[in-house]
Amino acid sequence: MADEVDVVVIGMGPGGEDVAARLANAGLSVVGVESRLVGGECPYYACIPTKIMLRAAEALAEARRVPELAGSATVRADWSPVATRIRDEATTGWNDEAAVRRFESTGGRLVRGVGRITAPGEVTVGEQVLRAKRAIVLNPGTEPAIPPIEGLAHAPFWTNRDAVAVEQVPESLVVLGGGPVGLEFAQVFARFGSEVTVVEAQSQLLPMSEPEASEVITERLRAEGVRVLVGSAVRQVSHSGRFQVSTDDEQLEAESLLVATGRRTDLRALGVAAVGLDDEARTIAVDERMRATDGVWAIGDVTGRGAFTHTSVYQSRIAAADILGEAGAPADYRAMPSVTFTDPEVATVGLTEAQAVSEHERIRTAIAKLPETPRGFIHKVGNEGLVKLVADTERGVLVGATAVGPSGGEMIGALAVAVHAEVPIARLSEMIFAYPTFHRAIQPALDELSTP
Repeated sequence: MADEVDVVVIGMGPGGEDVAARLANAGLSVVGVESRLVGGECPYYACIPTKIMLRAAEALAEARRVPELAGSATVRADWSPVATRIRDEATTGWNDEAAVRRFESTGGRLVRGVGRITAPGEVTVGEQVLRAKRAIVLNPGTEPAIPPIEGLAHAPFWTNRDAVAVEQVPESLVVLGGGPVGLEFAQVFARFGSEVTVVEAQSQLLPMSEPEASEVITERLRAEGVRVLVGSAVRQVSHSGRFQVSTDDEQLEAESLLVATGRRTDLRALGVAAVGLDDEARTIAVDERMRATDGVWAIGDVTGRGAFTHTSVYQSRIAAADILGEAGAPADYRAMPSVTFTDPEVATVGLTEAQAVSEHERIRTAIAKLPETPRGFIHKVGNEGLVKLVADTERGVLVGATAVGPSGGEMIGALAVAVHAEVPIARLSEMIFAYPTFHRAIQPALDELSTP
């Protein structure tokens, strides 16, 4: 016999957990379906543990800068405090009991297993059938995408899930993929003593970012001893005690191999065809209220709006309001922020120059380099970075920005407000920027935009 409820949420990552809790708190009967850990990838395998790793690596880097700033220091890297903190403080041994209790305290119910849509308004989990009278919400998240490289499937490679749980740093590491995930892990392990090589098939690291930002992080990684191979595809992988990785240019060998080449969702396994959606697509198209089709809403990575926790939670609020019949602003992605937490951080909001050129008729850009600013001079070592502004000169507003630097993720906040609120550039130029801060680098870039 089917179990009738108001709402079934498939996938209890950050957005799924949030929308389920909102709906349960509103008095609806809600079942959350999760086959892995409640809370999703972010608290156990991504956002939280990786930033703990990066914080530790940053401490090592700062200590190594002491001779250029303040005398002398002896630095001995030790991974054990990092592994212990991730295991005991961040993930509690990859146990989600606290998250389950948090959700159940709202009145919601958790069902463990793989959820699949088997008919309109119907979700099957194992042998259990759930009938959703009001809504099905899809928040399936993503799995690491493993490229079809010869020999890779049979090798004991890492994904991000393996890398956050390591008890000791490998002597050498090859990282496949020069995106945010690959670069964060590469810098962490390199700073802890691993010999690291990053292989990126496209022509630059962080392929979706501004080329100037890529140049800064590439130079920093190389200065720290990381080998960077761009425009180089991996053709074959083998393993016999150690990894052998054949690229277009050379043969690499390492103790460990990390695959960080993107993420994917299996829509066929999710059963979306049962409600008329394309199960061969990469993502689920939704409208401004997160509606995918009648009775079905989708949020998070599967919507193709960026694999970010903040996107998923943002969308969850909109979906919950729509399901409850409440008024609210529709989704607006023009000021979507993202941060790669390398050192220096690479933060972006809105459009890159290349994207803006394809969408707007009149585009102008400006760049201010952090080392040339007062705060950059004061910082001295580790001061690499820049602020790049992308303006639609026809409307006189910013449509995108990039901040690279020691506080790139914090600097982007002011720029996100500017893009989101479409504050006129003339008005921004009248602001008072605190001195001497990194974010004051926004001012000379604005001045350049304002110069005829």
